[in-house]
Amino acid sequence: MIASWQHTLETHGATIIKGSVADFGNADAEQQQSAIGPIVADLSHLNLIQFVGEDAQSFLQGQLSNDVRLLDGANAQFTSYNTPKGRMLANGLLWQNAPNSYIFQLPASLREAIQKRLSMFVMRAKVKVSDASDDWVRLGFGGAGAAAALSQAVDALPAAVQGLVQTSFGSVLRLPGDHFELLIAPDQAAAIWEKLLQQAKPVGYACWDDLLIRAGIPTVLPATQEQFVAQMLNYELIDGVNFKKGCYPGQEIVARTQYLGKPKRRMYLAHIACAESPQPGDELYSADLPDQACGMIVNAAPGTTGGFDVLAVIQISSAAGQDLHLKSQQGPQLNLQTLPYAVPL
Repeated sequence: MIASWQHTLETHGATIIKGSVADFGNADAEQQQSAIGPIVADLSHLNLIQFVGEDAQSFLQGQLSNDVRLLDGANAQFTSYNTPKGRMLANGLLWQNAPNSYIFQLPASLREAIQKRLSMFVMRAKVKVSDASDDWVRLGFGGAGAAAALSQAVDALPAAVQGLVQTSFGSVLRLPGDHFELLIAPDQAAAIWEKLLQQAKPVGYACWDDLLIRAGIPTVLPATQEQFVAQMLNYELIDGVNFKKGCYPGQEIVARTQYLGKPKRRMYLAHIACAESPQPGDELYSADLPDQACGMIVNAAPGTTGGFDVLAVIQISSAAGQDLHLKSQQGPQLNLQTLPYAVPL
């Protein structure tokens, strides 16, 4: 985290742990805030990898699951980086920030390893791969009435989901569910923060994560690397895969699953009324599969009404029975919720 930006956050009461904002002094109240009105959250728990050079587009086209050629500086796309077996190593947002320059946003816990791995495949391509996390302050703006509130504080908002607009301070990106991400030049971050605080309540990063969970947007983390193919995470349903582009690692497996098979597991939204937070990678159990796990937690965050909201990959047959438990057959029960997009059965 940029030192000057950290100082700004701390003067407003932020508790910062390992470079991320845990809360602004009242985590329980913050947990409920997004259901009441707009929230603003620092997104330093996400990092940025930048790809610059005349071969940047073609390099990324051969590595990621979406069609990089469709990026034009006015949009972003969900995308993933996979093993040759089609299992996700990382996923996140990709956009073009300048001619021959692209930004891939992913969890800070994965950035260094993924950057190193991608750099290994540059070879003779004319592209430079670097950490750009300190080039922008990143803020999430969402919750009830977010679009109307944010329009009072910034120059312009993207009209379309995954649209990107340039502003006097940086960029604004529109995410599903009328949530927004702001990328701000560091020297303007304090001033923009003050404007946003007139429209929204500051919260810790877990509140932002909960908005994404309820929007059905998954994030691969270290504990879940190489566990899921795209369809298990509903990634083709949020336009994170392009089936018309050329080859990339795992493309054959992802395409075969789409056209020649049917996923046995899908991602579901659920609520768990428990005191201890579920963790990515925790296994799930159901009565129809007594001797083995039926699913796995992908992401979890405190819910607005207590307990925890989770995204979980679950056997479709087990999910149909609605008898799902965390960690054991006797563990806390999952209450399945409705995702904001239709999931094929």
